[in-house]
Amino acid sequence: MLREFRREFSERLRWTGAYLRSFDPAKASFRARYFADEPVDLDAIGDFKLESFPDSGPRPWLDEPDALARIDRRLAAGKLTTGEAEVCRGWATRGFAVLPRFFDAARLDGIWTAYEKAVAEGKLSLQPEPFRNSEDPHPSRSLDSHLLIPEINALLRDESLRRWMSLLFGREAVPYQTLVSHKGSEQSEHSDAVHMTTYPVGYLAAAWVAFEDIHPDCGPVVYYPGSHRLPYLSSLSLGISAAEFREKGYDVYNQRYEPAIQKLIADKGLVREAFLPKKGDVLVWHANLIHAGSPRRNIKLSRRSAVLHFFARGAVCYHDLAGVRTPLERLR
Repeated sequence: MLREFRREFSERLRWTGAYLRSFDPAKASFRARYFADEPVDLDAIGDFKLESFPDSGPRPWLDEPDALARIDRRLAAGKLTTGEAEVCRGWATRGFAVLPRFFDAARLDGIWTAYEKAVAEGKLSLQPEPFRNSEDPHPSRSLDSHLLIPEINALLRDESLRRWMSLLFGREAVPYQTLVSHKGSEQSEHSDAVHMTTYPVGYLAAAWVAFEDIHPDCGPVVYYPGSHRLPYLSSLSLGISAAEFREKGYDVYNQRYEPAIQKLIADKGLVREAFLPKKGDVLVWHANLIHAGSPRRNIKLSRRSAVLHFFARGAVCYHDLAGVRTPLERLR
């Protein structure tokens, strides 16, 4: 009997050890917050594309058809201030919000000094520029510099900004990614959803922070109000598979996605607006809002800025073009 007990005890230890070795804290933490009405087995998905998921809610509260009525009810109940209600109305109807003088100029100066120092010392890997103008005095932008620069990380995790993002989602916002730039991107019209999107849809937003007054000739951000209400234009709907994107990269994006967006703008008669902020202003936009970097009419002019991306906690996050899920440990 003692031998049988020892054998059973040993087997239990072996099983428990295997279980503990296979336990993934990031996955467990995510699953505890996963809020889709129709849960999906993420481990069973091959390529993470919009079409890989059902058309499930819940939708962000400001994406609902009765969003304006919901705002009025919350305002009447004292759950929103008059200023918050105004921002929410703009988000629901136009797909973006402007938060004037949100960040103190002196704080931004300190952040930019730390960023410039890291660039000068070669601590950051700046994005390549295959067609760089030899007369351009400004370096290219960096991705996720917050992982190396504490000051950028503190900006991304600013609690006041995070509260705004949580209000717009109707759920807790998770700081995720940063893009920091000395100059205008001149990026063609696009929606962030083809690069980063969520299941359920709508739980991604970006905040663009102006580190200086923005001149009309520097290549300011432009956007198309109301375009966030259009159906999501996925990569797979344009015939871009994850395998083809891995093989051809952004060439296939340029050949198929960008013309499709231009056609959509023309067909819907969308009207472009430019963002000409003062230092410290913040532009927050919806994941599906069509926007771009306008041409730099004067390449000597800078456009110092940071883009901060946020997801809602518990949403599945993925790169639609590449079909790759965002690492769960970044979204706990």
